[in-house]
Amino acid sequence: MINKSNIRLIVGLVATYMGSIIGAGFASGQEILQFFILFGYKGLLGVMVATVFFVYLGALILHLSVQLRTGNYQELLGYLLGPWAGKFMDLISIFMLVAGLGIMLSGTGAVVKEYLGLPEWMGIGSAVLVIFLVILRGLKGLLSINIILVPLKLAAVCLIASLALGHKGLPQELPYVHYHGVGGHWLLASILYVSFNMIVPLAVLSTMGRSITAKTGIWAGIIGGIGLGFAVAMVTLGGLAFYPEIINYEVPLLYMASCIGNILKPVFALLIWVAMLTTAIANAHGFASRFAPQGGKLYSFYGMACCLIVLPLTYFDFSFLVRVLYPIFGYAGLVLFAALLIVPIIKTRKQRIS
Repeated sequence: MINKSNIRLIVGLVATYMGSIIGAGFASGQEILQFFILFGYKGLLGVMVATVFFVYLGALILHLSVQLRTGNYQELLGYLLGPWAGKFMDLISIFMLVAGLGIMLSGTGAVVKEYLGLPEWMGIGSAVLVIFLVILRGLKGLLSINIILVPLKLAAVCLIASLALGHKGLPQELPYVHYHGVGGHWLLASILYVSFNMIVPLAVLSTMGRSITAKTGIWAGIIGGIGLGFAVAMVTLGGLAFYPEIINYEVPLLYMASCIGNILKPVFALLIWVAMLTTAIANAHGFASRFAPQGGKLYSFYGMACCLIVLPLTYFDFSFLVRVLYPIFGYAGLVLFAALLIVPIIKTRKQRIS
């Protein structure tokens, strides 16, 4: 049974786990489009595979973090990959956190420009300001902001997808289009989707190893993984209802919202902006914790500096960044993905034998 005193902590962990994944690419619909919707109904099989991995890997990362009492992801990488490979993956993770933050900020600019009619810099600048405020409060700020914002963005994403599905319904047969999803096959796409998406959760969740119990972590991983699978399934179904015209839009979820009713479009745009913001916060937190695991002024400095470093990336189109960088992240994350699946089993067997 779950101790009532741990419920708030579990909610915070679940929100943080989901918030680190349901970000710019996800909440816009562009990420789900590239990895699932473009495969048609076979993409739903990919959603099922991804959900199983999200449940298992989320619980595993939190369990290992508690077991090793980690303060940042570097310590967990050393356990999974050894000193040399761990250092190499550390460099890749730093790059992915920085580039991922740039993609998130680019998405906030795309939303306010395309659907609110405001300059891009307003969306990007306000997101950076919020990140600064959260970073100044450290781990408490991260958990608190996610408890507030993640349920809002999850509700917004699922509401848009549900209304879109009810508005148009699923066709019996999908028309053929020449576009191909990431990896060329639904199974590979689902694995790549999980592998690139585990970099940020690992960077964030590994900072909790000294603050939670193993049981709390496992429950949070299971609940968070199921929630992620449900959200991915809803967006995929909603996107299939508007297939193939949805392919032509930078922010597919907002296109679906506009088809439902223009009055709701500004509200949905604001909520999706919030969705992008939470993953941007997770990226900044992961980067800052890497260099300042004890928190304090150095943590704040690194988190803020990272936001400023990535601003040049925001000049690129959001869909271009998702299409080019996310598959690269997926292939790079396969190393970590394989290590999470294999290394704990091997080490557990060795301990039992000895």
